[in-house]
Amino acid sequence: MGRIWESNPPSPSTAREASQRHYNVKLPSDSIKLCPKGGKGRHISAAPASMNKPQSEDEKRRQKHFINLIPSENFTSQAVLDALGSVMQNKYSEGYPGARYYGGNEHIDEAETLCQQRALQAFRLDPKEWGVNVQRGYCLSLLVDNGLHFAALSGSPANLYTYSALLNAHDRLMGLDLPHGGHLSHGYQIPNKKISAISKYFETLPYRLDESTGLIDYKRLEEQALLYRPKLIVAGTSAYSRLIDYAKMRDICDKTGAYLLSDMAHISGLVAGDVIPSPFPFSDVVTTTTHKSLRGPRGAMIFYRKGVRRVDKKGVEEKYDLEGPINASVFPGHQGGPHNHTITALAVALQQAQAPEFKEYQTTVLANAKALSGRLGASKAEGGLGYNVVSGGTDNHLVLIDLKDKGVDGARVERVLELVGVASNKNTVPGDKSAMKPGGLRMGTPAMTTRGFQPDDFTRVADIVHRAVHITSKVDKSAREAAEAKGRKNPTSVAAFKEHLGEGQDVTDIVQLRQEVEDWVGTFSLPWDEA
Repeated sequence: MGRIWESNPPSPSTAREASQRHYNVKLPSDSIKLCPKGGKGRHISAAPASMNKPQSEDEKRRQKHFINLIPSENFTSQAVLDALGSVMQNKYSEGYPGARYYGGNEHIDEAETLCQQRALQAFRLDPKEWGVNVQRGYCLSLLVDNGLHFAALSGSPANLYTYSALLNAHDRLMGLDLPHGGHLSHGYQIPNKKISAISKYFETLPYRLDESTGLIDYKRLEEQALLYRPKLIVAGTSAYSRLIDYAKMRDICDKTGAYLLSDMAHISGLVAGDVIPSPFPFSDVVTTTTHKSLRGPRGAMIFYRKGVRRVDKKGVEEKYDLEGPINASVFPGHQGGPHNHTITALAVALQQAQAPEFKEYQTTVLANAKALSGRLGASKAEGGLGYNVVSGGTDNHLVLIDLKDKGVDGARVERVLELVGVASNKNTVPGDKSAMKPGGLRMGTPAMTTRGFQPDDFTRVADIVHRAVHITSKVDKSAREAAEAKGRKNPTSVAAFKEHLGEGQDVTDIVQLRQEVEDWVGTFSLPWDEA
């Protein structure tokens, strides 16, 4: 199957010349082409993709000259991109290997089966004990403002599919609270509103961090779980820089009779690289996205246990019954045909994840995160920058800083960083009152490690972030004064700040730092530069 995306099709000009000779038809450059003899209708233009999609070229340039600190993003290999653009995307294949609702799926079945095998191999799993669903289906369509809004499927739907398979409507589940590092798909709600649809379909109760340490409060979690009696507990995070104690989570689930779902979306690459503890020995179900630290295409996987779940006091075994319900929840329960090009690309990425170089990469991801955290969090007396790093450090790919004691918020700093060529993201931290004006900034190291950054480079990144915070503080003061002079209703709002800032062209510090960043990061290659 590798030949599908490794073949070299003729160039548009070669194809055009061949058509003219064979069919004796004059084809103007980049025109709509006539179909071969016996065909009806017309072809799509053979114009190069760069002519049809100039935005993709703009985005390629942006990625080349931006420092990407968003922990949920990465750069795929050229081989993965080639697979995504392969002919596998042309096929409809509702169902599963050997049981499709369309004909002509022989090679699609082979690709999906291969992807499943590689998924188990990448995480060192015994197929007698674990199974995996790798399908990523058509987009959900939701009616929004009298139009259709399409939401592509990935990690959040994978969690929904799993909840739907294991739970009944209004069953109880627990997940880490969003402001404390959790994810929307773990059932986030606020006192007067259910934010996540999960909290509408199921009853949800959050567990939280111990705010004095920034670590998950397992003692309080156990107390809550024993009272609440959830049917499922999620061990997963979106903005938590420490390792999860899966053994403790398993113990709590055993005491309450709950399933343990480990959502390793952010850390799956680190788990595959065997540089942090794996959730698999302790979990009933493991979900993950495939495009973050795993460095694959955008998609998701659901791993489920097989065999014996537990043995009662009389010695009677209770078997797992997860494979059928989970597969039925994915199809036909929630989606139709899977994205076969994504499954094929994922198979490529999963093979890459088993190479020695991948483990070396993940080791560097950790070292870089520690360098970033160390420079930001160390006191000035220790040669650091004196920031409040949530939990005091990092054990994974992610660093979360609390900016409130600097007099700025994450939204403003995020915008200034963007204008100087650094992509990061504002994030809630413990103690925040509003998710719209979070006090934190979340940063990660996987993307720039892919481009070759080492610990010394991330020390420099920390200094750039520090300069951006100072710029933000200065601009915020002038923005407030300008808004007050205009009689603006809310002169301290983020909107007033952004309006005053514009594109940063009038702020000398931004212009200078942007040029410095562009010149520096442009010297680091992207995976496809060498392809």
